[in-house]
Order: sequence, then C-alpha cells, then structure tokens
Amino acid sequence: MLSRRAALALPALLAAAPARAQGWQPDHPLSMIVAYAAGGGTDTAARLLARVLEKDLGQPVVVVNRAGAGGEIGFTELARAKPDGYTIGFTNTPTIVTVPIERQARFSLESFSFIANIVDDPGGLWVLTASPIKTLDDLLAEARRRPGQVSYGTTGIGSDDHLAMLALQRATNTQFLHVPFGGSSQVRTALFGRTVELAVVNMGEGLTDWRQGAVRPLGQLAPTRWAAAAEVPTLRELGHDVVEGSMRGVAAPAGLPPEILARLALAVRRAVATPEFIAGAQQQQLPLRFLGPEEYTRELQALRTNYSRLWAQHPWKE
Repeated sequence: MLSRRAALALPALLAAAPARAQGWQPDHPLSMIVAYAAGGGTDTAARLLARVLEKDLGQPVVVVNRAGAGGEIGFTELARAKPDGYTIGFTNTPTIVTVPIERQARFSLESFSFIANIVDDPGGLWVLTASPIKTLDDLLAEARRRPGQVSYGTTGIGSDDHLAMLALQRATNTQFLHVPFGGSSQVRTALFGRTVELAVVNMGEGLTDWRQGAVRPLGQLAPTRWAAAAEVPTLRELGHDVVEGSMRGVAAPAGLPPEILARLALAVRRAVATPEFIAGAQQQQLPLRFLGPEEYTRELQALRTNYSRLWAQHPWKE
C-alpha cells in the first residue's frame, strides 16, 4: 500500500513535472498490452491503471491480453509496435529481463522506452488451508520424502516464482516438480483444483484468498516482511536466503519521442496519486513503488546484470 510518506511526496513530484509534458495529447484510443492471462495480479493492476489513465489522457485505454511463452509473446508485440504513444504495455520483472538472457528473444531492454514502475510485489509460497503441509519445514520434508514429485505452479520458466523455487532447491538440496502456467490466475485455478500442491505467486496475488481462509502462506520472499502480511515470515528468517519479487510498470516501444514519453510519465504519475487508484490498489493489496523513467530504467539494467550473472552460474532453462 502507498505509505504516508510517499503520499505526501506526490504533490511535490507532480509540481516538478516538466512543462513540455503537456505538449502531446492523444486524439484516439490507446492499447495497453498485458503479456499474461486475464484475471491475474498483473492484469488486474493493469486494468486499474488503464481506467484511471483514461481520465487524464482523455481517451480510452484498452487492455489487450497477449499471454504465452513466459511473457515473450506480449513483450514482443509491444517491442514491434509503432512508437507513437498509442501502444503501451504493462511490464513485469524478472521476465522482461530474463527471457532475453535465457534464449534468443525478439526483444531486449533496449527495445523499450520505460515510462514508470508502479508495483513491487514480493513472492510467496502458498498451499491450500486443507493441505497437510503446515510450514516451510513440512514442505521441505515432503520434497525429501518424494523427490521430484511435489508439484508447484508458477507463471512460467524464468519468472520470479520459478527462480525463487530454483534458489530454494539449491539452498536445501531438494527437488520439486515445476508446472508452468500463463498467469497467476491459472496457477490459482490449478491449486484449487489440486493439479499442483504448491502455488508460487506474489504476496499481493494470494492475500485475498488467505484472508478468506482458502490458502495458507508458508513464507514470503521479500527482504523484510511486507507490512500487509506482517504475520508471514520471510524465507531469510526461516534460514534460507531466497529473495524474489515482481516489479510491474509501464513501457512503450523504443524510439518514443521525448515529449510523448514525458506526457505519458506525467499521466501515470498523476494516476497513481488519485484517490481512485490508491483505493483500488489497497483493495487489490498492491505493494506500490513508483519510479520515474530514468530510475525505472536504471533498476532494470541493474537487474539484468544480476540475472546475467545468475544465468552464468545456474542456468534455469528447462
């Protein structure tokens, strides 16, 4: 949720926005590409932002789901779009960084103009409330009893969920069975249908089911406990140095004219400061972290350096 300190800082940030950002104004609808299935945490956050952005931009923002290949299909479509401001995309880490590392992708970080980051959601490990697995130690014991058979669902190979489980396997000398899906909503369906025994999805995506008593968190993958789930220990606290999460933001194709980038960045900055967005983010349990274009780009470049190093040591391709 948006902290009081961040909320107080937003008016100053808005006042500091460059006057040139007012120069471009769209005259027909925009498309927002989401590289994951409808109904997941990325999709619902994107739809919330699109609804609020429309009011600032004066044009509809239509969400278009292009799920598949761990995000590559949607990110490729965004990268190939015309850089005129009318096609934007909701981006995710680590996949926008890891896909070009693990294979010959049709995009790289240089394929995009990054507009703003909005969410930074730590990973989480979830089982059904009825599961005999009550704790992380129970999970590891079961994995040792049935090596390679305890199934876990993620949003794809190279996702933060997948990388977290690979790190946990290395740290604990265990082996699980990976079942990738096209989005967190599909992982949730698989867990409730008992197709998988463990769901590895972000904390914000599992929080509502937990509050309703349907699932149990075994641990969160944040560096420190997220305030909205303060009862849930981190894996570091449980003795395993595993930290992963998903940053979610907005990007456009590379080559976006500076005045259009500035106008879109201002629109996003204004949107996340509105009472409507803040209320929606709280309802969706979104851990907010706003970064402007330059900060967001630097953060992604740093992630690329870290994940490239990890790939060289422990390739995660299956």
